[in-house]
Amino acid sequence: MFNGPFGGVEIYKKRREKLVSKLTRQASDSSIAILASKLEQERNHDVHHYYRQDSSLYYLTGHPEPETVLVINPKSKTKFILFVREKDPLRELWDGFRYGIDGAEKYFGVDKVYPVKEFKAVVTELLKGVDTLFYHLNEDVHFDSKILNMLEEAKNLSGRSGRGLAQIVDINPIIGEMRLFKTKEEIEFLRKACDISAAGHVAAMKFLKPNVYEYQVQAELEAEFKRQGSERLGYNSIVASGANATVLHYITNRDQCKDGDMLLIDAGAEYNFLTGDITRVTPVGGGFSKPQRRFYEAVLKVQKSCIKMVKPGVRLLDIHNHAIEGLTHEMLELGLLKGNVKQLILKREFFKYYPHGTGHWLGMDVHDTGLYTIDGESRKLEPGMCFTVEPGLYVPIKDKNAPKEYRGFGVRIEDNVHVTPKGCDVLTSNAPKEVEEVELYANTGQ
Repeated sequence: MFNGPFGGVEIYKKRREKLVSKLTRQASDSSIAILASKLEQERNHDVHHYYRQDSSLYYLTGHPEPETVLVINPKSKTKFILFVREKDPLRELWDGFRYGIDGAEKYFGVDKVYPVKEFKAVVTELLKGVDTLFYHLNEDVHFDSKILNMLEEAKNLSGRSGRGLAQIVDINPIIGEMRLFKTKEEIEFLRKACDISAAGHVAAMKFLKPNVYEYQVQAELEAEFKRQGSERLGYNSIVASGANATVLHYITNRDQCKDGDMLLIDAGAEYNFLTGDITRVTPVGGGFSKPQRRFYEAVLKVQKSCIKMVKPGVRLLDIHNHAIEGLTHEMLELGLLKGNVKQLILKREFFKYYPHGTGHWLGMDVHDTGLYTIDGESRKLEPGMCFTVEPGLYVPIKDKNAPKEYRGFGVRIEDNVHVTPKGCDVLTSNAPKEVEEVELYANTGQ
């Protein structure tokens, strides 16, 4: 049952070797890298909360347990060292299986494994004479303090060298750029996550009917995720009926879905630490009213035109600006704004109804790692990048300046795309979004 990292150990070995090549190019002197999970599993009094490994640590090791530390010593024969919890029959009786030292040595392909309790003694010795430490501060204040104390101790153990503490270089941007470009295997995992996410949205559409509660729809959505093979959610599901859809991060999910309203669901399933991120809107009664359809199609038109732009060389900012221009035009057509498109954009009048970006990187985290700008400029898309395309319009229910028929409407349509050499692959195409498709699935109970 417990036979090592998902997908096989070679995936993680290749990632570690790639990281070493990047570290040695950045620091030609003596260097060490340290990546740590939370050193204790979260508790609330005597209750354990669900534990998810730090994304970057999992990316490099596949090791899923808390209290895990990876140390990379690029110029040593013992290049990759893993510190893990020891086997403990009593704790395993209460909390579950642990790989322990032997399991980590057998399954995870590192050069050496130590008990995590020996981390300080072993690594303090390794830090002697090190000029550069690759590490991300502010992850865990207690562990940060331990690292700084170890650096000071290592300096003192080195005698009167006249050298100061090793410089600390943030490792997160380096790993973040690696994670930004997905391999063939990662694309397949992400595609699976998107397929599962789409199946959950379809299940929710079919279940939806007047007078059910948002949390009941959420239950159907997330149950389908589980049935399709997802271990956990990519993020807290947003299930927002009526005017709740105008709250961008609404997660209360406890109101009743009323006939004549629309329901916005923003939810994604995780598969092998990669997550989908889909938003769809469904009419509660099974069919869009005329104002709802006009409003929905305005967003859909812009969203589809943004996806058509995705190809290598295009900037994320170009896509966002295109969305702003398109949505501003639609706001004029809907009567939400009055004036000239260019002037409205210049004065940022659109922001009242479209207050967020058009997309974000997607991968192991729903808002994934990777730089958005390089040398102060919005970066250009390249093959292997994955991100969301999610324009929307939101009209506050008390907005007396908006046409009455649109007040309380919130529509966001979100897909996940993979940049290919000639364009893009829409990974979430199994989630219906055309009006006729949505109405076909809505409220069928099948």
